[in-house]
Order: sequence, then C-alpha cells, then structure tokens
Amino acid sequence: MKNLNAAFSALADPTRRAILARLALGEATVMELADPFEMSQPAVSRHLKVLEGAGLIIRRAEGTKRPCRLAPDAIAEIDQWLSWLREAMSRNFDRLDNVLAELENPKGEKNVE
Repeated sequence: MKNLNAAFSALADPTRRAILARLALGEATVMELADPFEMSQPAVSRHLKVLEGAGLIIRRAEGTKRPCRLAPDAIAEIDQWLSWLREAMSRNFDRLDNVLAELENPKGEKNVE
C-alpha cells in the first residue's frame, strides 16, 4: 500500500476518475482519452502522468502511440484498504449495538410483549 496516498490524491480529481472509468472499458491512446474533454492533449497527458505516478495506470510504447490501461494491482490495493476499513467499521457498529442493548436491558431481562 505504498502508493495509497498518491492514489487517493489522484482520484480526488473528477477528470482523472473519468479517465479511469474510460480505461475500465479497455486500453486507449491519449488522443482517445482526450476526445470527450474540452482540454488540450497536453493537459490530458499531465493527468495521465499523475495517474501513472500513483500506480493506477500503465502506459506502453507502441510506435508513436502510448496506449494506457488500468493497473489492476493498484485497484486491488485500494480495495484491500477499503475492505479493512469496512471490517473495522462493522466491528465498531457491533460494539455499539451491544452497548445499546445493555442500556435498554441492563440486567439481561427479557422483554415480554
């Protein structure tokens, strides 16, 4: 999880999230990624550089083109961290449920209705 801070920083930008959503559909070139945005190709390239630096995408050279794709290991690291966070929150809620149950019924008596 060495790049977790960089990944979340990169994901904070809506353009970068949109680029990742497009790459979820498959590999794309810079020009293909720039097409739906009202920004220059160099501006999109700067976003790609941030995503690559965060380990979220992989770029390769193919002649004059530099196709990009998602880096599956980076997404797995984020998912692992979020899973740990979900489990911790669930344990906290379970403890809170136990405290509330004790407050409602301090002597362990059963409610008869």
